[in-house]
Amino acid sequence: MEYVQERIATLHDLCREPGTSDGVTDDAAVVVPMTDREHASLAAEGVLTELEAVDPAAVFVPVRAPTERIEPFREWLESFSLPITVLWCNAPAVEELLAEAGLANGFGKGRDVWLALGPAAEAAEHVVVHDADTKGYDADHVARLLEALSQGYEFSKGYYARVENGRLYGRLCRLFYEPLVRTLADAHDEGIVPYLGAFRYALAGEFAVTAELARQVRAPPAWGLEVAVLGDAFAHAGVSGTAQVDLGRHEHDHRSVAGETGLEGMSREVADALFCVLEEGGVDPEYGTLPDRYRAEGKRLIEAYRADSAFNGLEYDADAEREQVDRYAEAIAAPGPDRRLPPWTDAPFSPEEVITAATPWLE
Repeated sequence: MEYVQERIATLHDLCREPGTSDGVTDDAAVVVPMTDREHASLAAEGVLTELEAVDPAAVFVPVRAPTERIEPFREWLESFSLPITVLWCNAPAVEELLAEAGLANGFGKGRDVWLALGPAAEAAEHVVVHDADTKGYDADHVARLLEALSQGYEFSKGYYARVENGRLYGRLCRLFYEPLVRTLADAHDEGIVPYLGAFRYALAGEFAVTAELARQVRAPPAWGLEVAVLGDAFAHAGVSGTAQVDLGRHEHDHRSVAGETGLEGMSREVADALFCVLEEGGVDPEYGTLPDRYRAEGKRLIEAYRADSAFNGLEYDADAEREQVDRYAEAIAAPGPDRRLPPWTDAPFSPEEVITAATPWLE
């Protein structure tokens, strides 16, 4: 039985019965970002139905959808028995609010979640964030993440196995993030590096924070949110204030590898966020040699994944995974200008102004 502790506290699912978590949910706000593709999907419907059993203080659903789709989307979301607030993240008034504040510098999941974090931190003492595309989602996941906070941690991160259709998934984390952070750990001993390497699924979208920490998050506008949150958690909660929680096994939607909308494009956003966090933590990577060193570590890990897959009777295409490593190596470069949104403690507008701008149907 696996019960190894990492540098951060690791809360395993060793012998728990379903529904026995002691995490307090009636003082928690849950943030579930969605895009138009989640509208009435089976996975999102399952997530919201499970959330009905959680009884949180509030649920915020930041939605990115075209004008003609937001009304049916909102009506569908509000049909669930939840204290739900739908935030239309690309509403004209939201875009105007961001532009006036000089924050119209991109859009995506990071910006959507950030817009909801301010209102969520006002609504409850704890905030839980998770994706809406998880098949097999269980309401107990919220309670498990919150239970770590009830034990005194300020930040808890979910981790889980990604095994579907007889093969390993979690490709961007397995083949890009993990070998890259391991490569950096060989050359750097700054505290942020082992912290980033201690998470079993660093790119998981599920986490819980105190309201105070939620107000400290500086989210990049698109991808890279998960890494940026780790950077802010290290700065404000540290190793002693961080835990990771076993959420079992998850199935998610999958992206293609190639292209800007695929994992290849995401790798550039994740790399930019990661190097921004690392440089802020005092790390000075040798960018000239890092891609080749990363490739060597990535291909060493591929052999381990191949053996693990064979041991479990899973399909494994080592050539395809080596090709991915080569693609992701192209993302390794010094970060561009810091485009992270400000912490809510320094935001140029209030959570109430966001709610007003993002809920035009209440006018």
